[in-house]
Amino acid sequence: MGVSGLLWAVRALVLLQFVTGILGWGKEGHYATCKIAEGYLTAEALAAVKELLPESAEGDLANVCSWPDEIRFHYHWSSALHYVDTPDFRCNYEYFRDCHDSSGRKDRCVTGAIYNYTNQLLSLYQNSNSESNYNLTEALMFLSHFIGDVHQPLHVGFLGDLGGNTIQVHWYRRKSNLHHVWDNMIIESALKTFYSSDLATMIRAIQNNITENWSNQQPLWEHCAHNHTVCPNPYASESISLACKFAYKNASPGSTLEDDYFLSRLPVVEKRLAQGGIRLAATLNRIFASYVKIAQA
Repeated sequence: MGVSGLLWAVRALVLLQFVTGILGWGKEGHYATCKIAEGYLTAEALAAVKELLPESAEGDLANVCSWPDEIRFHYHWSSALHYVDTPDFRCNYEYFRDCHDSSGRKDRCVTGAIYNYTNQLLSLYQNSNSESNYNLTEALMFLSHFIGDVHQPLHVGFLGDLGGNTIQVHWYRRKSNLHHVWDNMIIESALKTFYSSDLATMIRAIQNNITENWSNQQPLWEHCAHNHTVCPNPYASESISLACKFAYKNASPGSTLEDDYFLSRLPVVEKRLAQGGIRLAATLNRIFASYVKIAQA
């Protein structure tokens, strides 16, 4: 193998080490986001969602909310759509500055993807007589997944550390990186510590918080300025702010993250899952507000 080939192989290996962490809440987080969303869908939106779901979903959107992660090795082009990188230490997000892939191609980031797949779904459902050239089943699954992703604070992290992927830490006694801690390990530890390793119990606790503690905030979460159908930019701005205040704070390379970090960050994670679910439902409700069932052959 020549020098150039060796360098390519090394780069590929490095990317492979990071690829799982780059691509979203873990399966539990995406399942929770979509399960929460299902409880807030209108009858029209629920009918449209069920019409589009693949058979593998068995009528449950939550069952396919991790699909975009599962197909990442087949749909290589989709990798850049799971996150948006922001300038180091600025702690802010700007669409036109930040939404591009590593090659500089505009609109290829998680917020750009949310706009794109929303527009794909609207292309059919704003006009029931129109034909669509898009795969609307995939559009629904991508949109549902990416609205979850943009609520994970480190999916709007710093460019210099790839959203925490290059920050090596210990989660208690386990080696990890900071991004993986936020994707998976906080939720995994919460399930074991507080929810008897039962995701359904954790989801019910978050749903109870929405009803009892966050009910006055729910209309604000659902709101989209200027009567827009979807509004991911404020969600991304929230995420980078939370990344600076909570994710990166006291998590320097080589540090060990234990109870102090876990117990103070878990409420942030649970609230982001709640917000993601409420906002996914609100977006789908707006998309399918005038849903007319697709004519059956």
